[in-house]
Amino acid sequence: MKLICTQENFKKAIFNSERVVSKQTTLLILNNILFEASKGSLCLSATNLEIGVVVKIGAKVENEGKITIPAKLISNFINNLPAGENISLEVAEQSLKVKSGASKAVIKGLSATDFPLIPRKNSEYQLNIPSETLKNILNKVIVSVAFNEMRPELTGVNLIFAEKELFFAATDSFRLTECRLSLQEKNINQDFYKALISKKGNIIIPATTIIELSRIITGQEEEVSIAIEEGQIFFSVAGTTLVSRLINGKYPDYKHIIPKEFKTRLVGEKSVLQGAVKMASIFTPSKTSEISLKIDQEEKKVFIGARSVEVGENSTELKLDITGPSQEVIFNSKYLLDGINTIGTNNVGLLINSGSTPVALKEINEQNGEVLEEYIYIVMPIKN
Repeated sequence: MKLICTQENFKKAIFNSERVVSKQTTLLILNNILFEASKGSLCLSATNLEIGVVVKIGAKVENEGKITIPAKLISNFINNLPAGENISLEVAEQSLKVKSGASKAVIKGLSATDFPLIPRKNSEYQLNIPSETLKNILNKVIVSVAFNEMRPELTGVNLIFAEKELFFAATDSFRLTECRLSLQEKNINQDFYKALISKKGNIIIPATTIIELSRIITGQEEEVSIAIEEGQIFFSVAGTTLVSRLINGKYPDYKHIIPKEFKTRLVGEKSVLQGAVKMASIFTPSKTSEISLKIDQEEKKVFIGARSVEVGENSTELKLDITGPSQEVIFNSKYLLDGINTIGTNNVGLLINSGSTPVALKEINEQNGEVLEEYIYIVMPIKN
C-alpha cells in the first residue's frame, strides 16, 4: 500500500473512526483501525462489534493494499502534526510509514485478514433527513436516556415510524423527551419506507450510537441517509457510514404520561430561568437536589429557591408571564436544568397542573409567542 492524501481529510477520517474502536485487550485487532487503499480512495474502518464506522476519503493511490494500525497511536501522532502538509502512507513489512512535511513515523500494525467484517446494507436508504435538523433532535433526546442497564430498552432512543412523521423519544423513568419530525416527500424513499412501516412500528437505537452519530454530523452536510434492516441501522453522512445493532425489546408506551392540557403556564427567558435554577442548585440538599418553584398569580411573581441544613438557603424572584392559578412544585434541580438547557428558543414555556403530576417544558415561537408542539420535555416533580 502506498498513497498520498490531504492532512485535513485524513484527520477527519481518523476522528470519525477512533471513538468507535474497542478498548478491550482480549481481541487486540479491535484496538486497531483498518486502512484499505484502492483505486482513487483510502477507506478507514473501525468496530467494537456493536457499532462499526467506515470512512472513505480521496487519495492518490500508487499501490493498493491494507493493514490495521493501533487507533490511539495513529491519532496521537496525526493530531500533533503541523498543519498544511499532505500525508504520505506506505506499508512495509507489517508496518505503516507515515510522513508529513518534516515529520515521519513507523507504526507497527497487525494483519488485515483478522479484522472482523463490518455489515453492509442490503436495502436502499429509506429516509434522508437534513443533517442540522437531525443533530438538533439527537442532542435533545439523549439527555433523557437511562444509563442503568437494568432495563436495556431504556438505554436507547425509541424511533417511531408514521406515514408523514417520525417521533424520537427517550426516558429514564424520571423525565421524558419526545421530538416530532414532519416528513416531506423529499425525505422519503416512498416504496422502501412504506415497506418498512408495514413491518414494524418502531425501533430502539442504542444511546452510544446516537452519541457517535451526533459527533460525526457537523451540520455542514446536506443530509443524513438512514436504512433500517433486521436488527441493524445504517447512517450515511458525507462519506462516513455508521452501522449499529438495534436494541431488542419493547419500549414502554409513554404517550399516556404526557398530559393533554395544563392549568398553569409560565413563559420566560431561557437564560433567566437557567441562572435561577443554577443558583438554587448550589443550596440544595446533597442527597435529593431539591429546589422549589412557587408561582404567585396575584403578585405575578415566580420564586425559585432551595434550602439545606448543611449549606443555607437561596431564593430568586422572577417576573415571568403567568397564565392560570398559583402553583408550588418541587423539582430535582439537575432534571429541570437539563430540560431548560435543551430548549432551542430564547423563551421557554413551563406547563404545570399540580405539584404531583408531570410538568412539561416546551419551546416558544419567537414571533407570536405561541407554544411550539414539535418538542416536549417532561419532568416528574418530587412529591413534597
